[in-house]
Amino acid sequence: MFTFLIRRMISAVVMLLIVSMVTFGIFFLLPKMAGQTPDQQAAAYAGKAPTKEAIADIKERLGLDDPIAVQYGRFVKGVVAGREFNNGPSVTHCPAPCLGYSFRNSEPVLPTLLDRAPVTISLAVGASVIWLVLGVGIGVLSALRRGSVFDRVAMMTALAGVSLPIYFTGLVSLAVFAYGLKLWPDGVAYRPFLENPVDWAYNLILPWVTLAFLYAALYARLTRAGMLETLNEDFIRTARAKGLPEKTVIVKHALRASLTPILTIFGLDLGLLLGGAVLTESTFGFAGLGALSIDSIESGDLPMVMGVVLLATIFIVVASFVVDVLYAVVDPRVRMG
Repeated sequence: MFTFLIRRMISAVVMLLIVSMVTFGIFFLLPKMAGQTPDQQAAAYAGKAPTKEAIADIKERLGLDDPIAVQYGRFVKGVVAGREFNNGPSVTHCPAPCLGYSFRNSEPVLPTLLDRAPVTISLAVGASVIWLVLGVGIGVLSALRRGSVFDRVAMMTALAGVSLPIYFTGLVSLAVFAYGLKLWPDGVAYRPFLENPVDWAYNLILPWVTLAFLYAALYARLTRAGMLETLNEDFIRTARAKGLPEKTVIVKHALRASLTPILTIFGLDLGLLLGGAVLTESTFGFAGLGALSIDSIESGDLPMVMGVVLLATIFIVVASFVVDVLYAVVDPRVRMG
């Protein structure tokens, strides 16, 4: 287990380096390959009608004249050991892990990410609990009642859930429940958990259910397919032949054997959502990591984009690691292997 943890940590660091290099190259290397000069890059952050002095000052502070390798090295050094930033008349020390300062508003990147993260985490974790319970539960019941009315209705609903985009279902849910039935007469807005837990949960119910409807539909179909395949295996017939209760056969044997692919996609889906539920946040007007990433990409704010990408990568790596550990809990064959 210790060797396994070391290997995963090393692979996580390598993945973060690769992702950061690719993102850095997209914003700095590709424009240079397309013929954009450092002056043109600096002018993008100097506002309207910038002077030559302003462009030269920004170019010097951002180090745009330096080679790409030198610029990337400064970024990595800031993450590991901190970094000094020249703000003109003064020098600012950014302690590690330093992700830099926004090119647009000069705000530190890491505090901005930590300020936006609770919105995205609240949305993703709450929705994931709902879609996992509903999706797996409906999938198991559909497999046990194959061909029944419940099975047909559930799979038709699941097909609709997979097919309909989140921005459509989100707008429909807002129109019906928030503005039509007046359940949220002032609209849905994020409230910090520590200020009022009840208000926090109430304002997240609609985004949770809307987001969970999309994912629960996929999980229901996958669980049903996995259960139908598992129920025909020899070890299920053996368990029934030994006289085990049907509940034990279904839950302890059939469902556990069907959960491995569910855990795989659950870890990836949760990790991606924690990195920013872009469409959901945009639909409901939540200022989370997804909305921050869109604003940063549109404005060309490289430090903020790099911060969001690295944080999303960390979420995905951690989620994948947890899934690998859960494999051994759910499937005994993994422990024996």
